[in-house]
Amino acid sequence: MKHHDRHQPSQRQLRVGEQIRHSLSEILARGELHDPELIDVSITVSEVRISPDLRNATAFVVPLGGAHVGETVAALRRAAPHLRALVSRGLRLKYAPTLSFQADTSFDEADRIGQLLRSPQVVRDLHHEDDDSGEDGEDDRGA
Repeated sequence: MKHHDRHQPSQRQLRVGEQIRHSLSEILARGELHDPELIDVSITVSEVRISPDLRNATAFVVPLGGAHVGETVAALRRAAPHLRALVSRGLRLKYAPTLSFQADTSFDEADRIGQLLRSPQVVRDLHHEDDDSGEDGEDDRGA
């Protein structure tokens, strides 16, 4: 195995992770969990990363609207053994992966970056750079 490949998931890891993501999404959409903190909560499973040995899977989740993230993740962690059993029925693996759950912060990070790009200071700097590049281009042609 090449050095740079060690950090990239294999095609099998990606495929199994996606199968687990679909299975979790369906289970959550059908409301098969009876935890009071998960009733009437729409949860997005954005990604599932699985270990190279396919024994541990981390699901990144966010409740619709981003409300009560901590409570939702805690409830999913409590339900992890039950979810593991449900998910394993649809997988053809030697071992059912242990599930763990983490809040997906990528949506928040994307929103934060978008706000930064729309901030007056950045807009001013970008506009200023556009003006400078036009002037530099004119100076280069005249020289």
